Amino acid sequence: MYPLLSLSPAAPGTAKAPAAFRPELQGLRALAVLLVMAYHVWFGRVSGGVDVFLMLSAFFLTGSFVRRVETGRPLGLVSYWLNVFRRLLPAAVVVLLAVIAASMALLPKARWSSIMEQITASLFYQQNWQLARDSVDYYATDHATASPLQHFWSLSIQGQIFILWPLVLAGGMLLWKKLRPRFPALGYRTVMAVLFSAVFAASLAYSIGTTASRQEWAYFDTGARLWEFALGSLVAIALPLLERVPRWVGVPLGWGGLAAILACGMVLQVEQQFPGYLALWPTLAAAAVILAPASPWGVQRLLALPALGWLGNLSYALYLWHWPVMVFFLVESGSQDISLGAGLGLMLVSLLLAWGTTRLVESPLRSWQWLAAKRRRAGLGIAVLVALVLVPLNGWEHQVSAEESRAAAQVPYDNPGAEALRPGSAPTPDPQAVMIPLTSKLDEQWSNYGDDCAGEWAPEGDAIEYCQQGGAPDAEKTILLVGDSHAQHWSGAVDVMAQKQGWRWILLTKPSCRFGGPSETRGEECGAFNEAASDYVLGHKPDAVITVGTFTALGPDEEGRTPGEQERVVPDYKSGIRPILDAGIPVVGLRDTPRFVLSPPECVDRFGAESEKCSAPESELMAETSPLEELTAGGTLGENFSTMDLTDLLCPEGTCRPVVGNVLIYMDQSHLTGVYARSTGAEFERRFLAAMDPND
Repeated sequence: MYPLLSLSPAAPGTAKAPAAFRPELQGLRALAVLLVMAYHVWFGRVSGGVDVFLMLSAFFLTGSFVRRVETGRPLGLVSYWLNVFRRLLPAAVVVLLAVIAASMALLPKARWSSIMEQITASLFYQQNWQLARDSVDYYATDHATASPLQHFWSLSIQGQIFILWPLVLAGGMLLWKKLRPRFPALGYRTVMAVLFSAVFAASLAYSIGTTASRQEWAYFDTGARLWEFALGSLVAIALPLLERVPRWVGVPLGWGGLAAILACGMVLQVEQQFPGYLALWPTLAAAAVILAPASPWGVQRLLALPALGWLGNLSYALYLWHWPVMVFFLVESGSQDISLGAGLGLMLVSLLLAWGTTRLVESPLRSWQWLAAKRRRAGLGIAVLVALVLVPLNGWEHQVSAEESRAAAQVPYDNPGAEALRPGSAPTPDPQAVMIPLTSKLDEQWSNYGDDCAGEWAPEGDAIEYCQQGGAPDAEKTILLVGDSHAQHWSGAVDVMAQKQGWRWILLTKPSCRFGGPSETRGEECGAFNEAASDYVLGHKPDAVITVGTFTALGPDEEGRTPGEQERVVPDYKSGIRPILDAGIPVVGLRDTPRFVLSPPECVDRFGAESEKCSAPESELMAETSPLEELTAGGTLGENFSTMDLTDLLCPEGTCRPVVGNVLIYMDQSHLTGVYARSTGAEFERRFLAAMDPND
């Protein structure tokens, strides 16, 4: 149970009767978790239920500490923290152990590295920051894939608040005691109301601003969520005053709050707008329910039902279980959507697991007085719980490390990559050799083979954020590669070529920004980058510029066209490269790489490299002829423009494969691994030289 402590003011040292339990708030917790589950399972949208949880947790916490101060009891911060995490960790540890076992058995190795990081982050209440970094990191390999631990973000924020809020309340108590001799009428609640009002205003302003500019970061940012906790604290502090609201106002207010909570996810399209000002909807609605007075016709009549109270007791464990159960179901079924029957089944499984966890683990450990009797025992209990996760996690990491060592010990001809396609290539790889790169280490496969641009090559201004340079520092010739990540992944091949030729290479890149002229399809930031990149090229006059000149597609479109039928020249590509060509600088346009609907690394992990499920006909993914040929056919771009089509290195003999020469080609749905890109270096060099001098 989670009793709501009485919040009526009392003189310090005055004894008070035990606080009355309000079953409707336990029912509100149950309603919140049901909303979260339903919206996750069937709608994939924000329900507002998590925001209700956050607000309620601060309401209970603040009420408890205010009562301690007003009754003259010591705050006992260390004991409080030990007790809180002793109660929170058991259920979380059970779920984390289950996720470790299920991930090893069911998830492809391509996702192992991320899951390992998130298990540690979840265990130490840092998961929100891990997800925040991944959400804004274009190069996170599992960027588009739901993690079975993603829901731990809100628990992590709550854990951080359980540490921070008592410090704020204790600081407010010290300030109150310091001010009381000068202002005898000043109450502790008044001091805390001022402090939490300041937190509320500052955090809400920050949340609105950050949500508008970087919503994907703001969603997980503790600072953007502090105001929700501050609101719960303000309600707890002001409750004695707010309870004086007349019944004829409070009763409809409570029902209105309940209706608003139920309607939040249905009415608001909040995926790209939370947690800014829109999160006021569910939190203020929860506040209205809290303030509703007891009445035979009040909202308590529904929320105090025994069934909801029972479910409220399981709400913590139910929240912990529902998300991994759903994610692993989707992994095993291969489905994108969940039917009504399957969703109800997932909810039932989650409920049974939550009941078992609460009954067999959480409740016994909470009631074990031996642990609660002394601080060191509680600390020992927490240490044991943490070790229960870290020991198998380290064993899992050791298993991956052993495979890495085996791969590192192989001779080069066991993993020739694209070299295997060349006539007279190296001997056939050992059939027992490990394929590289390991799918568990794909986060290291982005082509970053240069250093930050420096000296005369350092870009001016902020429009060009990513600039790398490599090759020979004192080279007489410079090759400049410009564009998005599909240009970047070829920099591994460019580096191999430049090292052999004694050239310098420069990479200017912006994620999701294909180089070309001004276009409505790419947005202002991309347009600014392309303009700055063009000025950079014209200012430095390299010996050649390499771009990616086409767009491939991911899966069929709404009209049923295959990806091959959708491949096209980059919008306004000609207008983008025209000034460079007019300046006498040669431009080589690369054809884009194929895109797979099913991630090749994950497919290889699940079905094997030779499985037909992991390959696709070139004719399905790529146009019959390169769209770049239409640019060269008319000759309007002049002799300084040439093209390179490397599709045959990715789709040998007309089949786009995940593995060539015992090397994994792709690190995700469309980006090349650094290992494979470098293995194409010799062939890339041959074709580049031919493109630069077609008469040679």
